[in-house]
Amino acid sequence: MALEQVNAFYDTLMSDRAIYEQYYRQCCVRGLFGIWDWDKTKIVNFATTLGYSFTESELDAVLFGSEPIVLQDSINLSEYKQYVFQ
Repeated sequence: MALEQVNAFYDTLMSDRAIYEQYYRQCCVRGLFGIWDWDKTKIVNFATTLGYSFTESELDAVLFGSEPIVLQDSINLSEYKQYVFQ
């Protein structure tokens, strides 16, 4: 059930620009050499504020497991270049 929660959380992120912008600002830190670091603890906490419930281990299983993530109604990521290249 928790793996479904992770997938549902990312579906929500990809379908709602305002939520994605909050997620980006709260969970991502620009590291050295332009590398972006995503804080899994912050991601789990952010998801909790939206009513989703999963652990960092479950997040890892979805993000780095052998099964691909299929996002429905995904956003046009080109719209978010302004945030990535700040």
